[in-house]
Amino acid sequence: MKYAKELTGEDRIYALIGGMHLTGGIFEPLIPRTINELERLKPKFLIPCHCSGLKAMSEISRHMPSAFIQNSVGTNYIF
Repeated sequence: MKYAKELTGEDRIYALIGGMHLTGGIFEPLIPRTINELERLKPKFLIPCHCSGLKAMSEISRHMPSAFIQNSVGTNYIF
């Protein structure tokens, strides 16, 4: 997200959609740091996909409820 901001010159992040690969014992310790960075970058919409992991999705929804959107197979987004 930081690189996208640098490339575009745009300071705002409208939406982040994708897998964050934060599931499992190796990656779960990164969840708090990831959430801190997401809160700092302030995306309007935050849509973590399945490989983000349930624990990460739960924490993101708790920390950023107004940005969080639960994703599921077949969901369409129109921005």
